Amino acid sequence: MQVSHGVSAVFDDPNLVSAAGLAPVLALAERSGLHELVTEHLTVPGSAGANAAIKVPALVAGMVAGADSISDMDLLRHGGMGRLFEGVRAPTTLGTHLRGFRFGHVRQLDAIAARLLIALTGQTPLLAGADEAAFLDLDDTIRETHGYAKQGVGYGYSKVKGLNALLAVLSTPRAAPVIAGTRLRKGSVNSARGAPRMIADALVTARKAGVTGMVTVRADSAYYNRDVVAAAIRGGASFSITARMDPAIRKAIATIGENAWTTIKYPNAIFDDAEQRWVSDAEVAEIGFTAFTSRRKAEHVTARLRRVKRLNPASVPAGQSELFTAYRYHAVFTDSPQPTLEAEATHRRHAIVEQVIADVKNGPLAHLPSGSFAANSAWLVLAAIAFNLTRAAGALASKFHARATTATIRAQLINIPARIACSARRLRLHLPRN
Repeated sequence: MQVSHGVSAVFDDPNLVSAAGLAPVLALAERSGLHELVTEHLTVPGSAGANAAIKVPALVAGMVAGADSISDMDLLRHGGMGRLFEGVRAPTTLGTHLRGFRFGHVRQLDAIAARLLIALTGQTPLLAGADEAAFLDLDDTIRETHGYAKQGVGYGYSKVKGLNALLAVLSTPRAAPVIAGTRLRKGSVNSARGAPRMIADALVTARKAGVTGMVTVRADSAYYNRDVVAAAIRGGASFSITARMDPAIRKAIATIGENAWTTIKYPNAIFDDAEQRWVSDAEVAEIGFTAFTSRRKAEHVTARLRRVKRLNPASVPAGQSELFTAYRYHAVFTDSPQPTLEAEATHRRHAIVEQVIADVKNGPLAHLPSGSFAANSAWLVLAAIAFNLTRAAGALASKFHARATTATIRAQLINIPARIACSARRLRLHLPRN
């Protein structure tokens, strides 16, 4: 492919838009009651909070179209966007609105996000298969920041300076994941801080969104504590959480007989960071186990402790056979009613939350744009709303887009150029042929 000769560019067409796909997406948001929810629940005071029912959808629209900073919201003001949409606001106006938020207003925005997700599941097949089973995956990520002006930044477990975002991701075996809850925390926070409340809120949202089947809460070892497990149990869910290798866990492993292990082969190899290699086989066994015995007896939890063991090739010199077999153990504490091998496969799919985090970071969470912690917290919630809205649009579009990343949906369905024409007092969008 080559560029045709004699091409020149002139930025003078008042009827051309580059993100025509925003029109059906915002129409879906209107049908799901986004504007009414903002009017009813959001009460940011002063001039910054004026016309919130216009400013919040504008921020969401910018994120759906690919904005990852406040200045990027200017993409809503090119060409014929003012004809296609009402209430377009300047980036400075939207930034002022965000800086008017306080902690309580962020919690109001959380309520809006939850209610919108519930409404979207009524409008679209967003959580297909929710009557059979669903999974609530919890994980956090460090969003790197630069400079010294941002509130709450610190060095977390990754040794990167930034802010910590906690996400609760809801999915089913037949549907792509959506974000059921978010929290922005200080950069130096413990991963499990606030996780029990997050689980409780997300389970309520899941049930109201039509999840009637069994829900399994999945998390890694950072969330292996009594409060997290108790929150899952109180919410009527089962749990599957990676257990830390403490002395009690090691003692339980030692009681497993050699004949109790079942060999499995992963359908897709898994990269082991500790061994720096791809792992395609392992052995699985399980045993009854009572966790959190240091607490009072009423708070003990008895469930199945599942072990996956892998031979550690690093302990065997090249060209020699092993003198003593050395295994690495991966322990999972679960009360899942599934058989051992099925439960092991279910827990491995917890990695879906990492895909969601990568997807959001490839979009609106590429930056946390404000120096205000509350404004950045609101930005995170709005990013979740934009993510769920994009997912809902994909679910309506096709089977392919129902499971595609939001970046793919953005490229193929949202950022489509169109020319605006008026016919019989109605706007008509002329899109590229084919």
